[in-house]
Amino acid sequence: MRAVVVYEHGPARAQRVETLPDPAPGPGEVVIDARAIGVNYPDMLVIEGKYQVLPPRPFSPGKEVAGVVSAVGTGVTRVKVGDRVMAQREYGTYREKVVSPEATCYVMPASMSFDEGAALGLAYQTSHFALVDRAAYKPGETVLVTGASGGVGLAGVEIAKALGATVIAGVTSADKGEFCKRHGADHVIDLGAPDLRSSLREQVYEVTGKRGVDIVLDNVGGDTFDGALRALAWCGRLVVVGFAGARIPEVKANYLLVKNISVIGLQWADYRERDPEWVQRVQAELYGLYEEGKLKPHISERYPLDRFADALARFVERGVLGKMILTPR
Repeated sequence: MRAVVVYEHGPARAQRVETLPDPAPGPGEVVIDARAIGVNYPDMLVIEGKYQVLPPRPFSPGKEVAGVVSAVGTGVTRVKVGDRVMAQREYGTYREKVVSPEATCYVMPASMSFDEGAALGLAYQTSHFALVDRAAYKPGETVLVTGASGGVGLAGVEIAKALGATVIAGVTSADKGEFCKRHGADHVIDLGAPDLRSSLREQVYEVTGKRGVDIVLDNVGGDTFDGALRALAWCGRLVVVGFAGARIPEVKANYLLVKNISVIGLQWADYRERDPEWVQRVQAELYGLYEEGKLKPHISERYPLDRFADALARFVERGVLGKMILTPR
């Protein structure tokens, strides 16, 4: 099989695709013949050695894959050979054949393509846990999603809308704003505006009647975080999802006290490792929303496995709308 292999951390373009022996499943594991591989911003950070969890070298990057189960190990009961599945891993999916624990495999709906299967994984899981568990979303609340045109951001827009929220998309261009509206956003604010610390709140107040938002899903950090924090309504909650290359913000605790607001962190991988059955239930809910037509992953670009570095470069260029996919075959 062919696989991206990282021997030393560094730029993605310094890494290569190699031919390796086909893997065999261990107890409780399956082998998946990859049909579509999700590309995520953390993949680049892992390759460069800048992510919070780094695998032992050498390794293959990649956190999600969709394909067909081709072999199962002893004790596997949830899936069988021939099943169409999506799988979530901490690393190891930039391969033609991927080994995954059965516990983190999810049988896909028959109507779902492999590209959609790979896309409706990490980003949607992250946004669902951020909104429903960490922010304790209640139907009818107003939700601001920053970096809303990216993979996790767009998933947040779609999920919040599917669950009955009024959704505000924070983006940096009019084109991205229109894109988010097509995926369910009710309002759009400009994250490219000057003096974002003040202008973000002013824009939010304009569309909420000066009330502010109940929940912020922040994928950006930096000045966007600072402005979003000020745009929270009374008892509002801001969930830190990521920083997208921006400054890691700091919070003065007295401001949380005065406004009666909360800042909450999310590390989705902890749910996958600590309570995989919870993740299975959430994935089943996401598949149900997909089958109802309420979620529609947007695949913006497809690259062959050999061009994985070109795909990752798109994150630096800030040109990604929705999800990118690697096609191993």
